[in-house]
Amino acid sequence: MANEDTEVLALVGPRLRELRRKRGTTLARLAETTGISVSTLSRLESGDRKPTLELLLPLARAHQVPLDELVGAPEVGDPRVRLKPVRRHGATIMALTHNPGGVQAFKMIIPPERCEPEPRTHEGYEWLYVLTGELRLVLADHDLVMKAGEAAEFDTRLPHWFGSTGSAPVEVLSLFGPQGERIHVRAQPRREGDRPG
Repeated sequence: MANEDTEVLALVGPRLRELRRKRGTTLARLAETTGISVSTLSRLESGDRKPTLELLLPLARAHQVPLDELVGAPEVGDPRVRLKPVRRHGATIMALTHNPGGVQAFKMIIPPERCEPEPRTHEGYEWLYVLTGELRLVLADHDLVMKAGEAAEFDTRLPHWFGSTGSAPVEVLSLFGPQGERIHVRAQPRREGDRPG
């Protein structure tokens, strides 16, 4: 990282010189505009003077360019999250978060295969939300079918299993707290007939 910073700073001087020449400005005129001495400007351009924010800000204003352009900052990368699907027990699972130890979010697509439930237990707390299809949830003594828009939350130390009902694929959002963290709902949707605030 230190080498990268040194390389970036070494390119500032030549970039300043090229920018000044393209604009047809002399060192003397630039010194008048910025209040930076001709000798300092000359040393900056030749690389004999380390560029500082105090020197680069007035130069960016004088040249009417963003500071990023003077230092050659890398372009902002693509903001899209690149999901890496994993196949497990026939289901496609995509991690939506990458925070080890904390609450983790997943999107799961479970194929329409009827499977015999094999409930298991482990540490944690899970919240499931059905996006599309129907989800069969076996939880302790409960055997439920959940439709799109329904959610369930449970302590994973209870024997549990979930999968497709067998009629169609099911898409599910899952929030899982490995240390038993519960999901805290801060607001509830207003029901018909409720009066605002």
